[in-house]
Amino acid sequence: MAAPEKPALDFDSLRPPSPFLTERHEAWRRQLRAFIQTEVAPNLDAWDAAATFPDEVYTKAAKAGVMGMGFSEELGGTGEDIDLYHRIIFAEEFFRMGSGVVFADLATHWIALPPVIAFGPPEMRETVARPVLAGEKKIAFAVTEPSGGSDVGAFQTTAEKRGDHYVVNGGKTLISGATRADFLLTAVRTGGPGVGGLSLLLIDAHSPGVSSKPVKGLSWYNGNNGSLTFDNVEVPVGNLIGIENRGFAGLANQFNIERFSGIAATLAMARTAIAEAIDWARQRHTFGQRLIDHQAMRHKIVEMIQRVNACYAYLDILVWRFGRGETPVADLAMMKIQATTTLEHCARESLQVLGGRAYTGDNRVERIYREARIFVIGGGSEEILRDLAGRQLGL
Repeated sequence: MAAPEKPALDFDSLRPPSPFLTERHEAWRRQLRAFIQTEVAPNLDAWDAAATFPDEVYTKAAKAGVMGMGFSEELGGTGEDIDLYHRIIFAEEFFRMGSGVVFADLATHWIALPPVIAFGPPEMRETVARPVLAGEKKIAFAVTEPSGGSDVGAFQTTAEKRGDHYVVNGGKTLISGATRADFLLTAVRTGGPGVGGLSLLLIDAHSPGVSSKPVKGLSWYNGNNGSLTFDNVEVPVGNLIGIENRGFAGLANQFNIERFSGIAATLAMARTAIAEAIDWARQRHTFGQRLIDHQAMRHKIVEMIQRVNACYAYLDILVWRFGRGETPVADLAMMKIQATTTLEHCARESLQVLGGRAYTGDNRVERIYREARIFVIGGGSEEILRDLAGRQLGL
């Protein structure tokens, strides 16, 4: 009798089966993968080197149904009958490539646009939402500040009401898509200290007094990730999104969505790193046998798979709970920490398996190792999230 065929242990098989994923989810995955394989994968190395990608990617993504997922057909979307798994699969498929150069910019409208549609004046549905969903205009979510970071209550960008305008002064940093956005959903201080004084304003990025520039440094290889400065920027009072001084509730909801995307992205990169490590370990020979035949290497790989499987079990339960209407903030915070520390472990161990080859530039592990750290910091650092979880748990 022939020996049973061993599993491929590739990117797809390294995601544990989920009882919650349906054929609709898998159809969405196939749709995304077809777009990415055609429009993104062949160009990724060049876009990484340039730290950007062409504007036409937005319109191509819109035509492929990627931009409109979850938005009404009336506005040019593909329909609102989605759940968190659609967002999770989006992150998984883009980060299967091991790069964030495209993902953040194409996904930002999912957190920036819903408040505009739900709470902005009706005309914004035509002037803002429709062109963004068509890929003709771009929107960014301007929240993080140089002085505040994850401390939303300490934000200092002010919006002073003067007649029929707000006058905005201050700055934001590490904003995805900042350098080429047309619209900026911006957290501003309209009231007193703390989160109770925050509001959301939609600012025209081309207004006098608005300037942007790339953030240089420990690079995420996306030059569109930048800082913004507001110097006496006049914004019509009609651009207030929601209720004045009640903007934090909208921010908190969008943060939850962002964290699910971040978790999915980290686990996808971990799976990609593991798959590359397994493939290399099966090819590489040392001391008369394949690398994977060394017990130490097998143990590394097994531990990586074990950690990823545990994360997906936790993630599935969280998605299920959110789908039931719960908001388990503490568990979401802990899940984000669990996922990012898992990614860092898998990136390091996969790089160990590849050895010197990891630095040759012809694999995704080097790219993943380079980008892993941003996920531990962005969307709430480990320290901020542990403290948040502790308070939510009543500790």
